Amino acid sequence: MSFWQEHMPKGMFLRSGCDWHLDPGERATIENFLATRDQKPEDVEPLSLELYLEYVAWFQRARNISVRRAHVACLEEVDGSFRATLGDGSTLTAERVLLALGFAPFAHIPEELRDLVPTESSSHTCDYRPFDRFAGQRILIVGGRQSAFESAALLTEAGAGRVYVCHRHDTPDFTRSDWSWADPLIERTGEDPGWYRRLTETEREALNKRFWQEGRLKLEPWLGARVHRPEIALLPRTRIADCENRGEMLEVRLDTGERVQVDHVLYATGYKVDLARVPLLERGGLLDRIECRNGFPVLDERMQTSVPGLFMTSLPASQDFGLFFAFTAAVRASARIVGRALVE
Repeated sequence: MSFWQEHMPKGMFLRSGCDWHLDPGERATIENFLATRDQKPEDVEPLSLELYLEYVAWFQRARNISVRRAHVACLEEVDGSFRATLGDGSTLTAERVLLALGFAPFAHIPEELRDLVPTESSSHTCDYRPFDRFAGQRILIVGGRQSAFESAALLTEAGAGRVYVCHRHDTPDFTRSDWSWADPLIERTGEDPGWYRRLTETEREALNKRFWQEGRLKLEPWLGARVHRPEIALLPRTRIADCENRGEMLEVRLDTGERVQVDHVLYATGYKVDLARVPLLERGGLLDRIECRNGFPVLDERMQTSVPGLFMTSLPASQDFGLFFAFTAAVRASARIVGRALVE
């Protein structure tokens, strides 16, 4: 859970509700966790990051999961087994490996922006640093989804002097997303892993569009009042056209001709899977052996890559198993699919 612990800002809220728990056995659920605190979902929703991490710690204890915190520097195949070399030089060997890489390796900054904005004056939302370090500063956020607008609210609440939010499209509506239709599909994936890939291209596009409409064209209603305040300027239908370093500040010109002076540019530009950005695979020589398409691994119906015994889930699985795998709720389906493969 290091992504949630180290890369997400304090004070954020999850877009998902209590039904998106982690346990495929339906025992260590968020609702059962809340029951130990004499609470109900309506008492805690929207779920705060802090409460979610408390649930995760309780889940680990309830399911007797022992976690070894270590950095895997290299993964390679040796004599028919996999060997992982850890950051301290020690090694682990296993016949099969499941990579749950998450989002952190795939933070995306469009190339045209990398060339325009100085690296030392910019960062991605994934590179979280406490927002109070920006107290009194002027920040330009690039992005138009939940992360961008919630970052704007948190920055202002942490004392930022002025926050601009630049995005290419209209500002999304602050209205509750409906994910009730997603749970049955996630459950179906756990029982019938191949249903998504059997859809026609038209059917997949329709399903992906529904995800887009719920996840990208809406912002949570509890965020509206925190964003509509004098310190935050929304700049819909704009892009960065140019950026000049003016000593201690940046002067950014938008494609509308408007100019803003800021101290830092924060990219809320999402994530894009590219396995070439995972060093542990390249160092061990496995990257060249994994069949990829559009940067994603090509997975079979057991979530296995083209390297026998090497499985992947989370965001890298979303191309072959659906956009559900960009959400934590998909871990329940992953556990069933990979679990069956491991005991075959």
